[in-house]
Amino acid sequence: MKIVVIGGTGLIGSQVVKQLQKSGHEVLAASPNSGVNTLTGEGLNEALQGAHVVVDVSNSPSFDDEPVMHFFKTSNENLLPAEKKAGVQHHIALSVVGTQKLQGSGYFRAKQVQEDMIKASHIPYTIVHATQFFEFAGGVLQMSMANGKVVLPDANIQPIASKDVAVFVAQTALAQPANKILEIGGPDKSKMAAWIRQYAQATHKNFEIVVDAKALYSGAPLDADTLTPENAVYLGETHYADWIAVPGNQR
Repeated sequence: MKIVVIGGTGLIGSQVVKQLQKSGHEVLAASPNSGVNTLTGEGLNEALQGAHVVVDVSNSPSFDDEPVMHFFKTSNENLLPAEKKAGVQHHIALSVVGTQKLQGSGYFRAKQVQEDMIKASHIPYTIVHATQFFEFAGGVLQMSMANGKVVLPDANIQPIASKDVAVFVAQTALAQPANKILEIGGPDKSKMAAWIRQYAQATHKNFEIVVDAKALYSGAPLDADTLTPENAVYLGETHYADWIAVPGNQR
């Protein structure tokens, strides 16, 4: 079976490719680096020829409102019709837990457009909603900086290791289409501030971390459990405390 992984050279995609190759399938890591560009359409028809499954784990290089909407809308305007032409039988897309509740954010509005386009395409699909990756803790810290402090919402988080996301996405690619959203998360639920304090301590970043109930996340307000799964079908095996203790992960 031929499986095309869009964004196959990135953090998640490269790990998904390795997982699928272990299963003995023909796997193509498709990205601009390999001559496949969903934004321009370059190389798409050739890459999808004979493909049974497409896994889309690509992401916008910019999270600003207009560029991110352009990326997800245009990429799917090119990708989904090309898949239909090629006879693809299963489209898997990686998205984010809470997307539908975070529409105050330009990034999540763009992700919602992507999901709506997939559902309207008539291609059998599975949308995987994952919680924040362990590797994103540094990004959360940076985007939460205000007046020299890290200001975080009073909300819960249930982060997951990227390698656990990749395992689940690869398994999903080999399964029948669910034609719905599947939620996944990490094994441990905590306050966002507790997670970022763990990261800051492990990486020796001496910022003051404070909680503000009115603080936004990626430009959107949060309820207590917006970022945690309601009905997780899979919880990763890796605990953050174990993961961050590994020197190579302390970035």
